[in-house]
Amino acid sequence: MANSLCYSVEAEVPLWNERCRTMSAQDVLSWAAEEWGQWMVLSCSFSGPAGMVLLDMLSTIAPATPVFYIDTGVLFPETHQLIDTIRERYPLEVRGVQPRLSLAEQAVAEGEALWHRDPQRCCQIRKVLPLAEALTAYDAWITGLRRDGASTRKATQVVEWSKKYNLVKLNPLADWTERDVWSYIHKHNVPYNSLLDQGYRSIGCHTCTQLPTGDDPRSGRWVGFNKTECGLHVEPA
Repeated sequence: MANSLCYSVEAEVPLWNERCRTMSAQDVLSWAAEEWGQWMVLSCSFSGPAGMVLLDMLSTIAPATPVFYIDTGVLFPETHQLIDTIRERYPLEVRGVQPRLSLAEQAVAEGEALWHRDPQRCCQIRKVLPLAEALTAYDAWITGLRRDGASTRKATQVVEWSKKYNLVKLNPLADWTERDVWSYIHKHNVPYNSLLDQGYRSIGCHTCTQLPTGDDPRSGRWVGFNKTECGLHVEPA
């Protein structure tokens, strides 16, 4: 069934979104699990707190849901520590997805420290392409996107159609605020990335992440470049 979706499914998305936009995040996940079952996946960066909320919810609502993260080879040690903690605590299958090129192979093909010269190209190789390959096995993709997560995400809907990856994209926390997320985490004692206690608000690779420089949570990403998104969630025009 994976990615055998026809145009009729895309046409259903606005109806699904209308239905889900007033549902709780838990109810959205329950509905999605019934709708897609094994053909649904959660991608999680193990950086921001929203993904941790979804992991906690799925562990009781649909624990068989596969979970993956993009292991770029330059993640923070704190991110790897959180992944280990999640694997120990929750009955979830969490796997890492690696780029086709190792860091050494990328250096040969593209030059050393590509992230400092052309971060867009680096993100394409180490994040976007691995994600696209991983998603081909599924028909529905759960993310932790929120409208208040960045200035570029204000139009995020609960249910969307991704033309980029040809599947249904589910954002159960689309209308949650940062306060909502942290309230859930503290109430349920959910683990989160310890870098968030050090002032970071958006975390990616250690090569391209600094403390935020403004109100936008992503202002510490790719500092010095006209770039605030890695491209994973940027849809074609």
